[in-house]
Order: sequence, then C-alpha cells, then structure tokens
Amino acid sequence: MWESLIDEIQPGFAAVSPTASTVRLLSALLLGGIVGAEREWREKTAGLRTHMLIAVAAALFVIVGQELSTLDFGNDAKRTDPIRLIEAVTAGVAFLAAGLIFQHQGKVRNVTTGASMWLSGAIGLACGVGQIPLAAIATAITLVVIGLLGWIERRTGMKGPDDDI
Repeated sequence: MWESLIDEIQPGFAAVSPTASTVRLLSALLLGGIVGAEREWREKTAGLRTHMLIAVAAALFVIVGQELSTLDFGNDAKRTDPIRLIEAVTAGVAFLAAGLIFQHQGKVRNVTTGASMWLSGAIGLACGVGQIPLAAIATAITLVVIGLLGWIERRTGMKGPDDDI
C-alpha cells in the first residue's frame, strides 16, 4: 500500500538522474551565489541569497520541464516546449528585478542589480539543462562586467560612489 502511494507521489527520475539533478542544482546555487556575493559585497538590495534562489529556481524549472516531458498524459495533451520554460523564468525574474529598480533624487537605482538577477536566472537555466561550463563562462563574464568595469568606472570618474554599479 505505502509503496504504491510513494510511487504515485514520487515517480522517480525519468529524464534526469538524481545525481545529474543534484549536480545541476548545486552548480546553479554556486554560480548564482558567486554573482550574488559580488552584489552583497557592494551592499545592494538583492544579494547572495536572492541570486542563489533565482538560479536554483531556474534550474529546477528546467529539470521539472524535462521530467514532465516523460510523463504519459494519455490523449496527446502533452506539450513540451523549452521556450515556454525560458519565457516563464525570464518573466518571473524580470518581475522581481523590476521591483528593485526605482528613482531616487532624479537617479534611477538598482538597474545593474536587476540585470544581475536576470543573469542569475539565465545561469540557472543553463545549469538546469546541464550546460554547466556555459553557465560558468556566463558567471565569469558577469563578474567582469559588474566588478571590473564597475571599478574602472569609479576610478575614471565615469561613476560616483553613490551611482548604481
């Protein structure tokens, strides 16, 4: 009795193995955390935990989508469209990021942090489909853009200490 109930609740990993799922989710956690740590270091509103959760959620959506594609819905009602997964994650993260962006004393604030959240979602999507090297490259590029270019902007006077970097 219990065995059939457990099978019904947790049908197993048909598309992505438990090991691969774990590696993908932990990779999203780590890489999203790297971007979030930079934002945290700069004392931005959305930092380490936010970026980690966004990346893990995006990876999870992809893995769940892959698992859904293996289920038998009977009358061909199954529609597996990876673009819809990407759109859903993008829209959800954009909603969160838009909530951070505001205007204060004539300046728009937190645009870079909003963009880094969006990138964390994309990094999570890449991890979710197993493209961890691609996600790592995107993470490195993100750090260069946010960290190094931000530092250059501050050093050259292009941005002040209170500007959104």
